[in-house]
Amino acid sequence: MPVEIERKFLVQGDYKSLAVSHSRIKQGYICSGRGRTVRVRLRDDKGYLTIKGPSLNGGLSRYEFEKEISVDEALSLLCLCEPGMVDKIRWLVPVGKHVFEVDEFFGENEGLVLAEVELAEEAEDFERPAFLGMEVTGDRRYYNSSLKANPYKTWSK
Repeated sequence: MPVEIERKFLVQGDYKSLAVSHSRIKQGYICSGRGRTVRVRLRDDKGYLTIKGPSLNGGLSRYEFEKEISVDEALSLLCLCEPGMVDKIRWLVPVGKHVFEVDEFFGENEGLVLAEVELAEEAEDFERPAFLGMEVTGDRRYYNSSLKANPYKTWSK
């Protein structure tokens, strides 16, 4: 069973000058209840359908299945999604032997910037770049499926 293991952090400081690439992502959720999600994503000129299971180990890991679909299929499926769309640019930033995915959000989540690093095992060490802020792994407010329903701009600061 494919399991995604990742840690998530708030971002502070420069990361764009370290990035090797970036892409625009728009995504919606066909279903996002009880920790399980079915997500439709447009990433530049590709479409994806992703199914994720509930979070395990304090949000550190979860089952993930992803399949590439055509852009036309993705556009059709986006029409079936729950209200709220996530719009972001993902910056890929190599640090040591890992690549951090830094998401800069737009729309109702503008102002939020998150970094994720995927790990091979839960206890794996990784180099921490200067732009990493507070760890938010397992904090459901920062899940994309939560951000579509409870956008960052509505949070009290």
